Amino acid sequence: MTYVLRRILVLGCFATFMPLAAMAQGAPSAPPPVTVAKPVVRDVIDNDEFIGRFQPVDEVSVRSRVGGYLQEIHFEDGALVKQGDLLFVIDQRPFVTALNQAKAALESAQSTLVFADAQYKRTQSLISSGSQSAQTLDDRRREFDSAEANVRGAQAAADRAALDMEYTEIKAPLSGRIDRHLLSTGNLVQADQTVLTTIVSLDPIDFYFDVDERRLLNFADTARKQGKDLQLGGGGVDVSVTISDATAKPFTGKLDFAENRVDNESGTIRLRARVPNPDLILQPGLFGRVQVAASNTYKAILVPDEAIGSDQNERVVYVVNAEGKVTTKPVRPGPRLYGYRVIREGLDGTETIIVNGLIRARPGSKITPQMSELPQERQDTPPESANAESGQ
Repeated sequence: MTYVLRRILVLGCFATFMPLAAMAQGAPSAPPPVTVAKPVVRDVIDNDEFIGRFQPVDEVSVRSRVGGYLQEIHFEDGALVKQGDLLFVIDQRPFVTALNQAKAALESAQSTLVFADAQYKRTQSLISSGSQSAQTLDDRRREFDSAEANVRGAQAAADRAALDMEYTEIKAPLSGRIDRHLLSTGNLVQADQTVLTTIVSLDPIDFYFDVDERRLLNFADTARKQGKDLQLGGGGVDVSVTISDATAKPFTGKLDFAENRVDNESGTIRLRARVPNPDLILQPGLFGRVQVAASNTYKAILVPDEAIGSDQNERVVYVVNAEGKVTTKPVRPGPRLYGYRVIREGLDGTETIIVNGLIRARPGSKITPQMSELPQERQDTPPESANAESGQ
């Protein structure tokens, strides 16, 4: 009896564990969950990025128009000055003396003119009675004309002396930031030669950069399609300039100039963008990166960079069909815009692609798709160079 009970218990336990073992060995595993989404389709404009340098719109080397000894300096080094502000004063005493001398010569010439005029009129009144000859009248006329010419010459000399006197006060020819004074008081200033300081304008400010031939043709074509001429005012194309300060927002401006020929040695042409600078943050000489529209508006297919994989020398994306089966599609990536990568070729925007979890997907396998929706623009990724293209 005891043997029979023991046999029944053993058979019961064996029957109980048999289904569990069978399930552990033969039950198929569920497909791995993977995040999928539709590509973003939106209107975009391609940008190209170049490195350049800021330069002032206007720059002046301040010189004196008259020679003499520097007597006064009326500005602080590096200050902002306005057009017409007094900067330097040349010793005025020699010029005061010359002006007084010229005024005295003018008064003498005017006195001689008054006398010659009286003599001429008196001779005119006497010639009718025969008291004076025609020859005498001609002499008086000549003396009057000579005295009148002397007055004009003396007036010109007085005006020149007054102008030289005015030039002893050297004023700012334009508004902007002034450099340090390059000459101290007491030094001799040579007229039209000695540089006293420099002034550069700051608002607006120009940004110069060089463009290669291929992208020059793209810019010219973009400008033509907008009814503009790249050579005439730079086509007025909008640009965005960033500087090395990561906290500073991009500065916007417009192309306003392009050189009239491509450099034979470098194969590049220089372009200029004019950028408003009301806060005077931008300074001449700063380096910057400019982004220029390289196309007109078009419909683009955008996908995250992490959705693009590699298959030998090709770039591919993983496409999921209605049954959850994974296949690959070769694509040609383009520039990075709005936090995504532009797909030039390979997708039409209707596909469902894997955007997260590529490591869990294999071509030909099945996955458990977890549908998500990509925003029109991603702010969580830092902007990259617009011309940084993969596979191009």
